[in-house]
Amino acid sequence: MLKIWYYGGTEFMTDAPSYFNNVYEDEWLEDEFVKEMIQDVDRSTVISPHIIESPVLGAITPKELSGGVKVLILMLKDDSFIYNLSNCGNNCAKWVLKIAEKKDLTVYLQNIMHFEGEFEMQIMNTGRIVHNPEEYVTGLLDAEAVQNEGQISFQGKKQEDGI
Repeated sequence: MLKIWYYGGTEFMTDAPSYFNNVYEDEWLEDEFVKEMIQDVDRSTVISPHIIESPVLGAITPKELSGGVKVLILMLKDDSFIYNLSNCGNNCAKWVLKIAEKKDLTVYLQNIMHFEGEFEMQIMNTGRIVHNPEEYVTGLLDAEAVQNEGQISFQGKKQEDGI
């Protein structure tokens, strides 16, 4: 299930693209799922773990991939941190949901991402589980209101900051 912290409530990786540049492993880029994400998000083809063919930049290394696809790969392959989904564009939304189908995934978000269709995700600030774009947007607005009140919700129970 996808779990989203919206505008607070948790610590998160602040510079995932730079982190990716220092920790990615060759085998990550040999994964067919990762290759599909790179093709879809960056419109680039993985030739080998060290060469990716970009229609705009030509031959690039994994370090030149977009920040969004780097965050997606980290969410899939490295559970060391909660990643800031705000580094990703809306073209990453379907991939976030696909990753969350493969594993429990907790992310941090500072903007409304355009998720489509039916899904299951939990807004961690309030504990609310949402199933479609309308419930999701309402859930984020509720989470923002809780955050603005200086409260954070844990497992659906409101508590004051610092507790």
